[in-house]
Amino acid sequence: MNPRTYEAVLFDLDGVLTPTAALHARCWKQTFDPVLAQWGRTAGVAPEPFDAERDYLAHVDGKLRDDGVRDFLRARGIAAREAGDEWSVQAIGMRKQALVERALDARGIDAFPGSVRWVRELRGAGTRTAVVSSSANAAAVLRAAGIHADFDVIVDGSDVQRLGLAGKPAPDGFLEAARRLAVAPARAVVVEDALAGVAAGRAGGFGLVVGVARGASPTELRSAGADMVVADLAEMLG
Repeated sequence: MNPRTYEAVLFDLDGVLTPTAALHARCWKQTFDPVLAQWGRTAGVAPEPFDAERDYLAHVDGKLRDDGVRDFLRARGIAAREAGDEWSVQAIGMRKQALVERALDARGIDAFPGSVRWVRELRGAGTRTAVVSSSANAAAVLRAAGIHADFDVIVDGSDVQRLGLAGKPAPDGFLEAARRLAVAPARAVVVEDALAGVAAGRAGGFGLVVGVARGASPTELRSAGADMVVADLAEMLG
């Protein structure tokens, strides 16, 4: 990647820099399965449990927490209130958040070595770096992984909600990071493993969108708008 062409690289967090996608998928399953069981008892049906691979990728990966709750429940034909009881969108999302926080406190997290090496190579060459994540835990995860200082800007799910931005697949979070870096989108690279995130990079008019095939397939990532696909960011090292 030529630094004369691109001034900044904007990274997703979960599945790109850290292997927290699997942690999130487990916590979603622990959150959604009781919801499905309760709904099944009320409706007199036996709903299929949350699939930590298929349902995670299709409905919640890369999205703001409450958006993921809405999209998954809608896909199962469940209409939940936004707030007001333990089965509301906000309450379900908060239970999932609590599970993630406990898991991080108990186990910590390691970053992908190839990702860290490329981030530090970029910074050594003068390229600016940012993290754009739908997760409200982004700063905590980066600190736990020991890489918080490797990024000039962090735009997380809390920022997206506070600023009234749309979540992925809208490009708002990436555009906000580019604005904070004072870099034109055409001069920045987006790196994503989620289909919603790749679509956001494409929609934002970024100069290059790199897909990391950890969950979604290379074909799916290219169809969503990735210009190139790698299995690990170590492939980007000079």
